[in-house]
Amino acid sequence: MSSTSPIILILGAGANIGQHVAKAFSAKNYRVALSSRKAPAVKFTPDQIHIPGDLSDPESVTLVFSKVKELLGDVPSVVVYNAAAATFNAADNPFSISVEDFTRDITINTTSAFVAAQQAALAFDQLPDDAAKTFIYTGNILNVTTMAPLLTLGVGKSATAHMIQSAAAAYRSRGFKFYYADERKADGSAAFRDIDGAAAGAFYLDLAAGKEQGPWQQTFVKDIGYKHFPVA
Repeated sequence: MSSTSPIILILGAGANIGQHVAKAFSAKNYRVALSSRKAPAVKFTPDQIHIPGDLSDPESVTLVFSKVKELLGDVPSVVVYNAAAATFNAADNPFSISVEDFTRDITINTTSAFVAAQQAALAFDQLPDDAAKTFIYTGNILNVTTMAPLLTLGVGKSATAHMIQSAAAAYRSRGFKFYYADERKADGSAAFRDIDGAAAGAFYLDLAAGKEQGPWQQTFVKDIGYKHFPVA
């Protein structure tokens, strides 16, 4: 693959969405940088590398971006933030978790995502006009509803959704795209355990290929694509 091929950085490169997104973009001649605490069980090549990173430490995110440029010779034109953390609270007592657990989860769900988006914007400024310049945050339905045992995940998703909405509006004129991606079932309910990594890979690829910013909240359904669901 050419050293001028575009780069995708996937933060939180898990076995489902992370690996399928990597496969989808690699098939379109992207070089792939995967970042997670442990290297996934895949074969790495000069065009698909792993960079250790701990998203409970926001400073780690900046180091990962630096490492991408060092190892691949350029900055990413697509950044996917695919990490999430949830400490289950008692359903009848949302304040039953410790401050330490709340802080750690918010750091992973939001603070490190902020640093990733910030670094992505700095990277996109260095790229030519025809580059994808796309940041995708893997979200879920919890920015528009609640689930009793998932306070920290809902707080994190809601906060980051606000950040993505703000960034999508602010950077539109510069050709940067920011998306909150949320897979749903056909009836609009949450996918959760039925999340389809291959569907996410195909959908994220379409978002990156788009020439202009679309709706910042990208609710999508497997085999259908984007579908708007009214908020109750």
